[in-house]
Amino acid sequence: MSTALRIPTLPDADEHQRLLAEVAALRTEVNMLRRRDETLNFYMFRLDEELRLAARLQQDFLPKTLPHVGRVRFHTLYRPAGYVSGDLYDVMRLDESHVGFYMADAVGHGMPAALLTMFIKNGLITKQITPEGYRLLDPGEALGRLNRAMLEQNLSGATFATAFYGTVDSRTLFCKYSRAGHPFPILIRRDGLLVPVESDGGLLGIFPDETYAEGQIQLQSGDRLFVYSDGIEVAFTGDQLGNSQQWHKELQSRASLSTDKILTEISDALDRETGSLQPKDDVSMVVVEVD
Repeated sequence: MSTALRIPTLPDADEHQRLLAEVAALRTEVNMLRRRDETLNFYMFRLDEELRLAARLQQDFLPKTLPHVGRVRFHTLYRPAGYVSGDLYDVMRLDESHVGFYMADAVGHGMPAALLTMFIKNGLITKQITPEGYRLLDPGEALGRLNRAMLEQNLSGATFATAFYGTVDSRTLFCKYSRAGHPFPILIRRDGLLVPVESDGGLLGIFPDETYAEGQIQLQSGDRLFVYSDGIEVAFTGDQLGNSQQWHKELQSRASLSTDKILTEISDALDRETGSLQPKDDVSMVVVEVD
C-alpha cells in the first residue's frame, strides 16, 4: 500500500512575521541578560578587590614583629573567617621593661566588625604622658576608658565587643590583666597544669559605668599564657556558643609540645574541621611564654 508524500505547509506571511518578532525579542532579552551578567561580574570583581584591599589594610594594623623582652616572648595565631576579621590583637613595648598585649573581638563578622576593631585599636590608651614623664595605665583603667570612648562616640548598631588587656614586667615576670566579657585565658604551667585566668568585667560598649576588675599572675620559667577569641571554642565543637571544656581538652593534650608546635597543630586541626573553608567565626590567639 503506497503512502502519500506529505509536504509541509509554509507559514503564511503573518505567521512568518510573528515568528521573526519572537526571535528578535528573544535576542534582545539574551543581550540584556548578557549585559546584566557583565555588569554584575564587574561589580563583583570590584567588590572582591575592595575586600582584598581592606584585608591587607587590616593585616597592616597587626604587629609586624613580636617583641622578645628579657625572658618574655610572644607567639600569635590569626585566622579570619572571611576577607576581614572582627578579631584584633597587638603586642607593644610600653617602656624598657613592660610589655602590653591585648585582644579584642567585635560582635558579628565582616566589614562592620572589622571597622569596629579599628576604632578599638585607636581607642585603647595604655600610657598617659604627663609633664613629669609618663604613667602606664593599669589594665582595668585602660578598658574602662575604652568602654567610655565607645559609648561617647554613639556608634550606630550593636557595636559592642569583648577584650582582654594585660601587661608583663619582664624583670619580675609579674603580669597584671583585665577582661571585658572575653573568654578566660588559660595558663599552662611548666608541669602541664592548666589554670583558668579569671576576672570580672562586662562587654565593652554597653554600660557607661562598667568597671573592670584586675587580676594578677606571678609568671614563672616555662609558663605559657594563652589568650584567644571565642572562635577557637566554636571551631572545635561546631557549636556557635562554643564549649570551653572541649577546647581545654584539646589544649591539655598538647601541653607537652612547644608553643610553635601547639599553634601549628591547632591550625592543622582547624583545616581538617568540617566547614573549614567557611569557618563560623574568626580565630585569634596570643601566647605569652616565659623562657
